Amino acid sequence: MIAQIEGKLIKLDSDSCLVQVGAVGYEVMLPGYCVSALSGRVGSEVTLCTMEYYEGTLGGGNLIPRMIGFLNGSERDFFTKYTSVKGMGIKKGLRSLSIPIATIASAIENGDDKTLMSLPAVGGRMAQQIIAGLRGKLQSFAAGAETGVRSEAGFKPFQIEALEILIAWGEKRAEAMELIELARERHPNISSAEALVPLVYRLKQGVEV
Repeated sequence: MIAQIEGKLIKLDSDSCLVQVGAVGYEVMLPGYCVSALSGRVGSEVTLCTMEYYEGTLGGGNLIPRMIGFLNGSERDFFTKYTSVKGMGIKKGLRSLSIPIATIASAIENGDDKTLMSLPAVGGRMAQQIIAGLRGKLQSFAAGAETGVRSEAGFKPFQIEALEILIAWGEKRAEAMELIELARERHPNISSAEALVPLVYRLKQGVEV
């Protein structure tokens, strides 16, 4: 099984990307929060922790190999637990992960069904099944979100999401917070993590003033 790939991000779609490793291009399916995290990085080197599965049915005789990518190994481990819930398959799991893993794990641990119901493909019944099946098992995944809420109380949800993305990419929390503060001072109309993360990197590089 391919557990990690590192190469140039040459294409990014709404639910997948293409990573070139040497002469080979790998199509990698992505959850929504990963698409947001990789926004603005086309042409750059990226590293994704991966898992593989076969799409289709054994009886149908048409199994298609697929690869799924995550920002780190912890998020891959979360996905394995998350999709173990009855009724939560691979495809539904990928569609539903539109916000950072730590935020979702924290909602599950706190029994916050409203946050879960805001996720694509998750209704009230599924939210309750997720909580019933996983509550008490995700403390390590939720720890980052709980710390973040205390430290970034003045941040809006999309700014917290951007912060978690930056930290997942290896940025230091304090520096990332300062850059987000600078970005919202200079560009108060920014209202999404997808727009904020590339702006932060431009500010860091001195491209955006």
